[in-house]
Amino acid sequence: MKSFLLIETGDPVPSLRRHGSFGHWIRVAAGLSGRESRMVRVFEGEDLPDPTGHAGVLISGSGAMVTDRQPWSERTADWLRDAAQAGHPLFGICYGHQLIAHALGGEVGDNPQGREMGTVCLDLADSAGQDPLFEGFPDKVPAQATHLQTVVRPPPGARVLAASGRDDCQAFRWGEATWGVQFHPEFSVGVMKGYIRARADALREEGTCPRELAGAVRPTPTARRVLRRFIHLARQRARNGA
Repeated sequence: MKSFLLIETGDPVPSLRRHGSFGHWIRVAAGLSGRESRMVRVFEGEDLPDPTGHAGVLISGSGAMVTDRQPWSERTADWLRDAAQAGHPLFGICYGHQLIAHALGGEVGDNPQGREMGTVCLDLADSAGQDPLFEGFPDKVPAQATHLQTVVRPPPGARVLAASGRDDCQAFRWGEATWGVQFHPEFSVGVMKGYIRARADALREEGTCPRELAGAVRPTPTARRVLRRFIHLARQRARNGA
């Protein structure tokens, strides 16, 4: 069976790096073994392989901004565009979600609603009921989130699958096998609280109490199922030669 490619676009905040990298968190949350995954740190200049050698591709979050158009990011966007158009299964998380949108002709920018952080409520769109990653879920799903930028305009032809109180595009699907999610299905309660602690000063300056925000964090198992469903779907496609 083909392995999964995990594209790392940055590292976690320093206080959480002892718990591993973004790629490690995604691999564990997705239920993948080390033998079933390969990590490429594109933000450090590592080259991307031919996607045909992998069952699917997952793109991590980052402390970087897509709008900075850094050379490594733009090269990765070009690679993602080609992979998506060729029908390879892609799943972008946070920065990865935004980078896929940018690659396919969407628009990324500062979130007009400001920072979104903590356990948020996803409002699933009607289109989510027919989507293989979201079908059968309740209309409202809790998920972990932390971001300042967002997909301001989804790529042409994309279907928005979920929104939240501060983000109109929490998830989209493009074509048959490309998804982006603004939320973090790989985040545990501990990781989410760790991010809130790391951003405590900024949150206070914005008028948000970090203690109250951390106290409202709760488990988000349904959001994690979205990630595991992608793994299952990509494996099926690989078995069928899609």
